[in-house]
Amino acid sequence: MDHSISLITTISAAFSVALVLGFVAERIKVPAMVGYLIAGILIGPATPGFVADVHIASQLSEIGIMLLMFGVGLHFSPDDLLAVRRVAVPGAALQMGVTTLLGLALAGWWNWSLGGSLVFGLSLACASTVVLLKALEARNELNTMHGRIAVGWLVVQDLATVMTLVLLPPLAGVLGGTAALASAKPLWVTIGQTLLQVSAFIALMMIAGRRALPWLLWHVARTGSRELFTLAVIASAIGIAYGASAIFSVSFALGAFFAGSVMRESEFSHRAAQESLPLRDAFSVLFFVSVGMMVEPAILMSQPLRVLAVVAIIVFGNSLAALALVVALRYPLHTALKVAASLGQVGEFSIILAGLGLSLGLLPSEGMSLVLAGVLVSIGLNSFLFAAVEPCQRWLFKYSAFARRMEQRELPFAELPMSTERKYLQGQVVLVGYGRVGRRIAKALDARGIPYVVAEQNRDLVEELRSKGGVAVSGNAAEPSVLIQAHIADAAMLVIASPDTFDVRHMAATARALNPGIEIIVRTHNEQESALLHKEGIGQVFFGEEELARGMTSHVLARFAPAAESDAAPANARDTGH
Repeated sequence: MDHSISLITTISAAFSVALVLGFVAERIKVPAMVGYLIAGILIGPATPGFVADVHIASQLSEIGIMLLMFGVGLHFSPDDLLAVRRVAVPGAALQMGVTTLLGLALAGWWNWSLGGSLVFGLSLACASTVVLLKALEARNELNTMHGRIAVGWLVVQDLATVMTLVLLPPLAGVLGGTAALASAKPLWVTIGQTLLQVSAFIALMMIAGRRALPWLLWHVARTGSRELFTLAVIASAIGIAYGASAIFSVSFALGAFFAGSVMRESEFSHRAAQESLPLRDAFSVLFFVSVGMMVEPAILMSQPLRVLAVVAIIVFGNSLAALALVVALRYPLHTALKVAASLGQVGEFSIILAGLGLSLGLLPSEGMSLVLAGVLVSIGLNSFLFAAVEPCQRWLFKYSAFARRMEQRELPFAELPMSTERKYLQGQVVLVGYGRVGRRIAKALDARGIPYVVAEQNRDLVEELRSKGGVAVSGNAAEPSVLIQAHIADAAMLVIASPDTFDVRHMAATARALNPGIEIIVRTHNEQESALLHKEGIGQVFFGEEELARGMTSHVLARFAPAAESDAAPANARDTGH
């Protein structure tokens, strides 16, 4: 028997140290991921004592990236990506361009070569999808407007980075790298081949994958075996990600993302997300630990000013470029600040790109160390950046007239047309949010002929609704002007179906100020939030799990005698607190 157990020792050490430091981090009110990063430093080669296997940890972290991106795909369909294309595509291009130029200028000031400066700048422009997902999921913001924009933005950014990774070897000789490692193919051939491969993979997943994966899950679910179902989910995620890389030269992350997006078409997509969640969480910890293992802490002491400059470009360069573009496209300030916070960090693709530049003889070893230091510090700061959004917004509104004017400026589709029928202006339902829940509510209202006005931040959705004859206004319903345009003063009911609970209290307060007698219906994510909203008397609060349990209970009780229903009613009332 082979007694080499480097895999076991690496996993054991990574999980054990990460558990201890993650717990300590949470107790001192610091994000757990900071503890995971420090755990990686402690078991890495840069510190004395036990040293885990860096290569094994790196491969394990790749599995975590695959599973996380697969989970995103299960909640983010191609239609969602197309819905934010007008901001995600130009946004990713502008943000990457600005940050790359800043990094190139900084490295040029340090007298690095053109090729090294270019790779360095590009490495600082690649935000981490893993970090973004953890931040959004921790705040229940993955399905919000800014969450969809940020995820779509990073998908576009990942596609651009994949193209960069393919083009860098043939350009290495021109940029001053080691020509022997460069590709011998002409540049136009490489570009064309890459575009064909990526297009072929996407077409295969959109056409064949949309049929094959739901069919596979349906047949596996029929066996009644939970472990087989879990195996089918994990095998699909990792197998398609590997196949995408091996056959089509697409990154593991993007391959897994498209696997999840097509599996979303299955009726078992929710179960697939739940079954893969424990593995996603476990392997995401290994990702942060593996990043910490590659960091050389000595550079924080030997080159503090250079590290500070790198972190400034990552945090402020990426964030300000994103903020400027989202504001320029006339999205609400809250959305712009959240997207900016999402982009203020770098991760896995930065490490991959910097490593390729180092192997091609373009990036100096100091550059690799600086990129890794930037990854470590920016990931550690990202949670604090998210936490600073709301105080920053309140401060801007209080002291900046420009910020207040910007929030109140005229937006496309911000007003209802003059030809809007009277039934939509009086006694109507104002529906805030047109996501998965909002669409179902709207469909039920349409079926019964109940007039309603939709208030939605996504202008593309508003435009689509109006083209189909719907009545909708664009903007953040937390702003009085949006609810006024939806004629909240004469409405019969306000239904807040948006998953973003941050603005619920503002919406309710505005609605009550303009229409004291209006009935308010609120959707919430968790039991604590539900209890708090009930206590504040916001209105009728619907908590997802509780309503699901009630609906299923009603269906079961309907099958039994009325006596059984009457007997169960008091117990049910006691259980729910009503």
